[in-house]
Amino acid sequence: MLVYGTEVFIPAKVEIPSLRITQEAELDNAEWVKSRYKQLALIDGKRMNADCRGQLCQNRMSRAFNKIVKPREFIPGQLVLKKIISHQDEAKGKFYPNWHGPYMVHRVLTGGALILAKMDGEVWPKPINSDAVKRYYVYSLCFPYMM
Repeated sequence: MLVYGTEVFIPAKVEIPSLRITQEAELDNAEWVKSRYKQLALIDGKRMNADCRGQLCQNRMSRAFNKIVKPREFIPGQLVLKKIISHQDEAKGKFYPNWHGPYMVHRVLTGGALILAKMDGEVWPKPINSDAVKRYYVYSLCFPYMM
């Protein structure tokens, strides 16, 4: 039997038939060999069932994870804020802001990487992961009823 999470062992009495075991079971060698072949034939089916069960579990976990994760898409010209990571030179203490910017998305690379540009047009040479940026929204303070 294939059991997940426990050690599998085969006792020597079961693996190597002794004269006493075969006499107690009242089997001759030919019948014992047939029963062993049947057991070995069942092992492949049990392995296939275990593989299928593992794949179903992985699919279920990936579906649950993908429900939570929302893909973020950026387009060139969009304004973003860049996260300040604690080991960078820009991190100056706990009262310093966690986000730096705004920056403009200059180019979107495959795999979620972005090339950012400063607001004056200077392009950063290194790409940054899209997990380390968030969108920057500019709100218009136009109140027509105050005019």
